[in-house]
Order: sequence, then C-alpha cells, then structure tokens
Amino acid sequence: MYHDPKTVLSPRDRVKSVEVVYDAGPVDGSWSVAQLEWGDSSAVGIRWNGDSVSTKGLPQARGNPTWFVVPKELENAVLNAAQEWNRKKQKNLAEGYRQMAADRARETEAEEWTEAFIGDID
Repeated sequence: MYHDPKTVLSPRDRVKSVEVVYDAGPVDGSWSVAQLEWGDSSAVGIRWNGDSVSTKGLPQARGNPTWFVVPKELENAVLNAAQEWNRKKQKNLAEGYRQMAADRARETEAEEWTEAFIGDID
C-alpha cells in the first residue's frame, strides 16, 4: 500500500514542511525524496512509500511514517539525482500523452464515450 509522502510530517516537533522533489507514485518499490523544513534548518529526506508488508513505508517511528534525513555531505547528490528522475518521469508522461493523442482511433472512441456519458447525465 502506498503512503503519500506529502502527508509524512513526523516527528511533529521537527518536520515543519515537506516539498516533495521526487515521488515514484503508487507502484511497487515506491520511494520519495523531499526538501524538509527540519526544526530551525533545512534538510533532505528520503523514504520508501510503503508496500503490502509495510503499509506506512519506511522509516517509521512508533508506527508513524517518518523521513530519513540525508547527511549534509550527500544532500546535493541526492537532490540532483531525484530532480533528474523527476525530469525523466515528466518526459515519459508527456511522451505517453503525445502517443495517446496521436492514436486517432482511441481518441475517437474516447470522444464517443464522453459524449454518450454526457448524454446519460441529461
């Protein structure tokens, strides 16, 4: 089961805000990287988003999903890699939409389905 990293705000006395840099999404082996407001400073966090065994992901503290704070010396490397993964994910998504839009038969079928659905509402 996937646990949305935007909702991981534990430990409450340390995590003030979460800006997700990369989220693999609700897939097996999902992981995330985020920039955190961590107490009075900033930090980079990483975590597994959960699966059928660990529904809250890892790490956890007292059963609450938490972030592993990356050492300062590794922050830039982790952020750069996460940003690159995010660019690839966005590029693949855009390419998928382009391919779908180019498939005229599928577009026609989707339009017919939408029109029929709207007609059912009336």
